[in-house]
Amino acid sequence: MSRICKICGKKPIVGHNVSHANNKSKRRWYPNLQKLRCVDERTGAVKRTKVCTSCIRSGFVKKAL
Repeated sequence: MSRICKICGKKPIVGHNVSHANNKSKRRWYPNLQKLRCVDERTGAVKRTKVCTSCIRSGFVKKAL
């Protein structure tokens, strides 16, 4: 299951959980992806894609009715 936005290519980033005692453990931050039925601009076909919410808000995808 790939957690990558089909529009902008946003993917998980890696960092550390840091405790109060400054102990560090690896963690990942995932983009807020939504499964969306959107219209393909070239063909006009309706496809189901994973798109991040920032692309939806910015209007980079057109939702299918």
